[in-house]
Amino acid sequence: MSEIAALDLSEFAEEVGVDDPVTIAGLGTRGGPVSGARPVMAPGGIVEVRADEMTVRCGAGTPVAELDDALAAVGQAVAIPPSGTVGGALAVGRSGIRRLGYGPVRDTVLQLRYVSAAGAIVKAGGPTVKNVSGFDLCRLLVGSWGTLGFLGEVILRTRPRARYEQWFETRSDPWAVLAGLHRPTSLLWDGERTLVLLEGDHRDVDEEARRVGLVASDTPVDLPTGGRWSLPPSQLHTLVGTGHFVAEIGVGVVHHEHPAPARQIDPAVVELHRRLEQRFDPTGRLNPGVSVLDARP
Repeated sequence: MSEIAALDLSEFAEEVGVDDPVTIAGLGTRGGPVSGARPVMAPGGIVEVRADEMTVRCGAGTPVAELDDALAAVGQAVAIPPSGTVGGALAVGRSGIRRLGYGPVRDTVLQLRYVSAAGAIVKAGGPTVKNVSGFDLCRLLVGSWGTLGFLGEVILRTRPRARYEQWFETRSDPWAVLAGLHRPTSLLWDGERTLVLLEGDHRDVDEEARRVGLVASDTPVDLPTGGRWSLPPSQLHTLVGTGHFVAEIGVGVVHHEHPAPARQIDPAVVELHRRLEQRFDPTGRLNPGVSVLDARP
């Protein structure tokens, strides 16, 4: 089967240029453009949905809500957080609360076409899983916060949309609940309540919830917005007494009312990031002043 027609990125590349500092602009859901740099916006629009191959090609500036609506029409979905633009979600690289069941956001990416600091259009990855070989540049770009290149077009892996989904809650130990479930989509814990999202056929979902002792809940928990922490999943129990939090059991991401504690970063990791940014953007013109290490997790 022939490859999906590509989006023309020539105007976007010309807008990025080769000289002055530039910053990528989106819908503002993950922070605004960098101050003091010229803002540019990636092209949007869905180029093609290939439901039979479970792929979609779209501009990086496409709102995630627009993409979700298009995929819903063919009974599919894509595992990226449901706000902002597609490019913004990939540039930040933070998975949503369904990561336990859907996997990390970087796993949805098959191919990226981006504009480099030199104004060149570069392709990474391939339109299907079998076409990807060698070093996976897509995984490097996802989560780079636009410091290595500005995303212009993406091909994403889709997944079947669940026939039925339901949130449940219990006061039981979250690790015991996780051990007793078969592939929950999300499992959250606030120190007292354990909240579980199950998907599938409604009969299977209801039976699994009954077996583990879960009670249906109308709404999921509100996530604190003070800070996003990252802990080994085995250490999440140490959060009790630190303030209001919601932890993603089995993943290690913590949504906390307080900023994340200062971390000691391995100097080797710092040096690796410095070398990567120097190689991809020697003059530091892409999203200047943004530090990937400061922005994580």
